Amino acid sequence: MYQSEFTEIASRGEAAVSIRLGRGAKGLRGTVLRVGGTGGDTYSETAMELERQLLEIGFVEGASVEIIHEGFIRGDPIAVKLDDMRVALRRRDAEAILIRVAT
Repeated sequence: MYQSEFTEIASRGEAAVSIRLGRGAKGLRGTVLRVGGTGGDTYSETAMELERQLLEIGFVEGASVEIIHEGFIRGDPIAVKLDDMRVALRRRDAEAILIRVAT
């Protein structure tokens, strides 16, 4: 299973599992729900800049994602298939991306 805390969210009347992309393992597939925030109360300039960069790359609501590779040391960085692109991300940056896990 994926190394994560799972949350239940409402989706078209059904419960769906959501996870932060940075906590997923190779093979995790899903759809981007939102970008930004990692559960903290503060929203710094650095967090806003990261959110902007991720949105510019293409991590927008509804985009499909799949973790296709993990780095050798602690699984960092991760390679992600984002729609038709491949993107490398640090796990700490991927924590800002919440996805709905594909079933």
